[in-house]
Amino acid sequence: MPRTIRITRSHKLATAVLVAAGSVTAIAATGGQSDAQPAAAKTSIAAEKVAGVSTAKEAAAKKAAQETAAKKAVAERKAAAEKAVADRKAAAEKAVADRKAEAKKAAEKARSEKQAANRSTERKAVAAPKQYKNNLDGWIRESLDIMKKKNIPGSYEGLHRNIMRESSGNPNAVNDWDINAQNGIPSKGLLQVIQPTFDAYHVNGTPKKLTDPVANITAAANYAADKYGSIDNVDSAY
Repeated sequence: MPRTIRITRSHKLATAVLVAAGSVTAIAATGGQSDAQPAAAKTSIAAEKVAGVSTAKEAAAKKAAQETAAKKAVAERKAAAEKAVADRKAAAEKAVADRKAEAKKAAEKARSEKQAANRSTERKAVAAPKQYKNNLDGWIRESLDIMKKKNIPGSYEGLHRNIMRESSGNPNAVNDWDINAQNGIPSKGLLQVIQPTFDAYHVNGTPKKLTDPVANITAAANYAADKYGSIDNVDSAY
């Protein structure tokens, strides 16, 4: 038969002590867990606060960077627009300046060409001798031009009047009856000049031929200027 265990008063007391001790241990354990939970919660909240501040700072920094970038973009667009306007203005001014320079250059070229043409015309005028008709009018006019250069006085009227009286305008007229003819030195030409007089009053630049119309007129005018002051003062044989 199984052995019957008697529970004495001592056993009951020991059991009560053990139960009480377990309860205290359990309470102590429960109390430690309860104190640890608020501390962890506080740490978590603090961490969350730090993380929130960091995130807010990052957001603020990001927003500031975006605003700075936006302002920079606006400034760059404004600068680009101003530069484009300045470039167009400079290009327009350059185009105007270029047109003015081209017009000035063209005007200077035209003026230079005109001056060159004028100089060429002047040179041709100087180089080309004046043309005279081969008649009494032309001979008188040529003689007058030579007389002017040599400072020999006389007019068209004075020359023409004396020529018509002396030779009737015939450059080959010869007087074969007066005293000069009798002396072997007849008067010849338009103004009936004898050879010695022609030789003494011949004007350089004219032919050395007594009957040459221009040479005859010029020598006679030179002689008349010496003897009478001018051919214009002669109205008869001289």
